[in-house]
Amino acid sequence: FGGSSYEQLIMSDVEVEEPVIASEEEEEFVAVGGATEVKLFGKWAFDDIEIRDISLVDYIACKGDHATYLPHTAGRYQKKRFRKASCPIVERLACTLMRKGRNSGKKLMAVRIVQHTLEIIHLLTDQNPVQVVVDAIINSGPREDSTRVGGAGVVRRQAVDMSPFRRVNYALYLLATGAREASFRNLKTMAECLAEELVNAARGSSNSYAIKKKDEIERVSKSNR
Repeated sequence: FGGSSYEQLIMSDVEVEEPVIASEEEEEFVAVGGATEVKLFGKWAFDDIEIRDISLVDYIACKGDHATYLPHTAGRYQKKRFRKASCPIVERLACTLMRKGRNSGKKLMAVRIVQHTLEIIHLLTDQNPVQVVVDAIINSGPREDSTRVGGAGVVRRQAVDMSPFRRVNYALYLLATGAREASFRNLKTMAECLAEELVNAARGSSNSYAIKKKDEIERVSKSNR
């Protein structure tokens, strides 16, 4: 009789323990499931990013498949025309920083600069820094440019519309150039200068090199219509 009651006690223990273990496993599974959201540098979410210019939606890659943990995908984006449009926009920014000979190929350095830049932007604006980068690119791309038309020595300028893709490319070039010139022979780091440039450009402030250049390009092309 004593033995059977002991067995019953053990059985009751087992019955009590089983659901507890199952609930722990479920909790662990939920925790892991919540971590599947892709965040840049494990911090900045892509879900709430808004591209406010409808014409640039296809050329600023920051949602869905283009959301990455690091701006370093090692993709072959130069193999075909327009393929770089599918390159994550923050990675394109990192690539534009690798300019002027001594910096070419140093992508890990560029990625580190971008990481620090995003941290500084968050401190300055208290916004998602990826959104600030997207806004800066939208504001910095010239919408109109002028080209040289004519031959046999008679050359005049003709205003032309700029394609959305070229607007994005030009904006990235201007932002990186402005940051590079600001940090050259200066105590400020590249990350600080780039953060300042991006924040000013996102606000549309004329303190930004990119915004100044964009306005100048549009002004010249307006006079050449």
